Amino acid sequence: MSANPSETPPNFISVGENAESREIAVLLRADTSAQSRPALMWLGGYRSDMSGTKAVEMEALAAELGCASIRFDYSGHGVSGGEFRLGTISRWLEEAMAVLDHAGPKRVVLVGSSMGGWVALRLIQELKRRGTGPEVAGLVLIAPAPDFTCDLIEPHLTAVERASLEERGYFEEPSEYSSDPNIFTRALIEDGRQNRVLTGIIDTGCPVHILQGMMDRDVPFAHALKLMEHLPVNDVTLTLIRDGDHRLSRPQDIERMRAAITALALA
Repeated sequence: MSANPSETPPNFISVGENAESREIAVLLRADTSAQSRPALMWLGGYRSDMSGTKAVEMEALAAELGCASIRFDYSGHGVSGGEFRLGTISRWLEEAMAVLDHAGPKRVVLVGSSMGGWVALRLIQELKRRGTGPEVAGLVLIAPAPDFTCDLIEPHLTAVERASLEERGYFEEPSEYSSDPNIFTRALIEDGRQNRVLTGIIDTGCPVHILQGMMDRDVPFAHALKLMEHLPVNDVTLTLIRDGDHRLSRPQDIERMRAAITALALA
């Protein structure tokens, strides 16, 4: 394992126009492989950023393999501009697409963690719809949370939370990972309904490896099983980690992630 992130300061690209414009921080590492291996792109989770353990480990692995790597912060996250409360799946998807276009790889392995798994699946759909962009050579999903606003939040809203959404446009809940509460906005939830992917077969067009902890209290492993029902039968691997939590950042979890990425990058 490596724990040394790139020391290069991020570049910033502008996404959106006029009042919607925000500066997105991007860290790119060049391809050094003579084999023209796919780039590795990190797609982080809700309220996480590109300096997290798994994102840094992905970049370190890219250096070992000679692959390019792409890391960035969504708006309202990390060192990117923009307000967190304005964030929606559509907005963060737009930023992911802009970063991918900016990096310009010919082939890419997408590595999505938690909400980043949802963004990764939507990114593949948008690339197919657009008909331009890199070939997606593989997809590694870590505790993926597609449709989490519809499936994991809305059905469990309390009367107080529903009232807060109606009156204030958001509600808060304590975070296990920060002293600041999680904030879920009405815009995020309404936009989530427009970005659902668990509505039919998701044609990724590439091999998929899902890593899921069975002790995950944020995204129950039953959600990964539901995702499996919507993926093509071939070229999909699900690894259930009996004692794994949502973060999957322990040394043994990192090694599983590295092995899954390596297998797809070298295929």
